[in-house]
Amino acid sequence: MIEIENNYECFVVLWQQLERTRQLFGMQYRRFCIRRVLLSWFGNEATDDFIWEVCFNTVVDGRQLYGLDEIPAPSLHPRTSREFLRALVAVKLGIGLRKVDLHALDRAYTEAFPHSTPINVNKKKREPP
Repeated sequence: MIEIENNYECFVVLWQQLERTRQLFGMQYRRFCIRRVLLSWFGNEATDDFIWEVCFNTVVDGRQLYGLDEIPAPSLHPRTSREFLRALVAVKLGIGLRKVDLHALDRAYTEAFPHSTPINVNKKKREPP
């Protein structure tokens, strides 16, 4: 079982554990989805209500993910995994999604995947002239 906290060190461990779980599921020919990841990490503590709440809070590009939706590889498509980890931390700690430290989560991604492009979705975009 993984100890969840809202800090940088915990986020690094979560990103690394997510990648290890993806590789393990790939070797076992199992689906890499939210439901299976939560059952793998938390065992009996991952009840249907807990899984539903994490899925309900995982929204990517305006679309809510369901428990058996395949999650893309974190190193290739980090946005989906980022929103999943954000929802997991919020539900596990009983805090709101806005209370999760996104800057620490993004910095942890950079450390866990050093050769990937850093993510920063909170960056302000320039408006076209």
